[in-house]
Amino acid sequence: MTTAARTLEVRGTLEAAFADVLTPAALAALEHLAHFDRDRKDLMAARIERRHDRFVHRQRIAFLDPDARIGRTAITVREARAGQFAGSEIPSDLQRQWIQGTGPAARPHAPAEVSIRNVAYALLSGADGWMFDGEDALGQVSTMSLENQRNLKLAIHDDPIFLKVAEQVAGEMNQWSAGFFTRPIITDWRQQLRFTTKIFRARGLHLDDRHIRLASGEGFSASIVDATLYVVNNYQRLRDHGASVVLYLPKIQTAEEAALWNDILSALENHVGMQPGTIKAYVLVEQVEACFQLMEIRAALGLHFVGFNTGRWDYINSVSDAVAWDETFVNPNIDAITMTYGYMRQYEDRVRRAVNTADRAGRFALWQGGMEPNIPVGSENGVAAGMKRALGGAEREQREGASGKWVAHWKMVHIVRPVWEKTGEANQMGRAFQPLTYTDADAAGLTQLEPAPRTIRGARDLISVAIQYGNAFGQGLQAAALKPADFFGNDDVLYLMEDMATGEIRLSILWEWLHKNAVITEGEHAGEVFSAALCARLIDEEYAKLLAAGNRDVHEVSKTTTLPIAREIVATYVMDEAKLPWYIDLLNINLDNHDLVEARRRIGLLKDAFATDGTRITANLDFGHG
Repeated sequence: MTTAARTLEVRGTLEAAFADVLTPAALAALEHLAHFDRDRKDLMAARIERRHDRFVHRQRIAFLDPDARIGRTAITVREARAGQFAGSEIPSDLQRQWIQGTGPAARPHAPAEVSIRNVAYALLSGADGWMFDGEDALGQVSTMSLENQRNLKLAIHDDPIFLKVAEQVAGEMNQWSAGFFTRPIITDWRQQLRFTTKIFRARGLHLDDRHIRLASGEGFSASIVDATLYVVNNYQRLRDHGASVVLYLPKIQTAEEAALWNDILSALENHVGMQPGTIKAYVLVEQVEACFQLMEIRAALGLHFVGFNTGRWDYINSVSDAVAWDETFVNPNIDAITMTYGYMRQYEDRVRRAVNTADRAGRFALWQGGMEPNIPVGSENGVAAGMKRALGGAEREQREGASGKWVAHWKMVHIVRPVWEKTGEANQMGRAFQPLTYTDADAAGLTQLEPAPRTIRGARDLISVAIQYGNAFGQGLQAAALKPADFFGNDDVLYLMEDMATGEIRLSILWEWLHKNAVITEGEHAGEVFSAALCARLIDEEYAKLLAAGNRDVHEVSKTTTLPIAREIVATYVMDEAKLPWYIDLLNINLDNHDLVEARRRIGLLKDAFATDGTRITANLDFGHG
């Protein structure tokens, strides 16, 4: 794999250490798909160029010209909007997806029998589907991305290591449910393992892999690596069990990017001998630009597309970023931006109308609702209030037409699932909604603000969780239960499951408040501008609280390693005049680095590269170090 004849290079000794994942078949498939990386890089450069143009020319995102052709396809925008394309049938194991759980299949720095417990909890949870995350919720320290793939392969192939762990975990889950529900939730653990549809989320097109790169030394697509390893290692076993091969595709911004994904999936199917359209794909609508091209994305993915998901956090971040040039666009406190708030309400409405537009054969698509971050851990009053919010959110999404929703923890599955069980319908495809329109008012609605508070309390929450999240990321916990430091020790305020997306939006809002001279609307400092001096003081104060926190909330080992780096990254991102496109870039270049001086050097490299010509440093800076 590292010879001159090869296109790709595997880091250090990982090809031998992960021979069960980086198999000859998987490596051959990666070589076969490697040429798509050039197209990916071109599309990512086009993203930065569009973003730059919006800043310079103060441009809003617009709907596409109806007569334009979707890049990489022969389909026109007009045809896509009218449903004049070949879509996908929804396979039987995706027809009912009332509750999909989400989370990684691996834990940081853990042996296989401990790490794989994540998969056991997921597949025994009673969720209709589980999205095993390779992206926002999966830590990337050390070799976690490969351990994630290994654990999934062990579970899907019923390896004895997994079955032994699953039996133990089933007993623990029933012990918890006996106390919470006064009944077991698992009767036959082996049978329960077959209930949940297995789904995998690959990393987005904007990210490079950490362990495989081009032989030239350039970074290589994490999307191609993730999708290829998962499909090649597991597709035959899944098909033998009558299960679908299903992916979630994140961070897509345009239909042309969706078309690239379509070409990658089609080439992968052809390479391993699957029929066209065998691989099924949900698209996470996490980018506001994608909301201007929903039908075009459906058409571009064609036989692969099965549904959209309305993920809240990334989408808020994308709206903030898209209008960062507009001084009049200033978000309120983050907790005010619910799915019924202004531009979020418009976004959700467009998604539900898009999936209920028929394709050429009269087929509709699925709409999976957004994430429920509450988990039932806390005081009796805190849990009761949190579960009431969770059920209220699920009931609203069900009324609005969602066929199901996401939960961030296995304990939430049986709490939220009854909302859909009451209806008894497998899904809500084909519900009648107004057809999509493409007017100036529709476009304006996608950045519609509404009056809501902007407070110092809100700023403290943004800062505290953003620093904590960066710290968790550096420790390998890319999904973590967090809450603002002022509520440590108060069990009436629940921890919420946070992932990369929630970190991104917190920094975007802080940058927005500071660089657009946001006015605090109520409470402490009401009527004052959110100044650089005030922001810096709050960062210092919130950081001090984290240093003083107990090990339960801030691991002691992190206070001299990853926590100072997280603070540096937060301060850099928020204070810098040139808004960086991704918080994750700053975190990724510091993975496995615990030296603050070195972190500052790397942060400077990234800032300077982007300021010079829009270059994002996305490759692993430590690739050649073993």
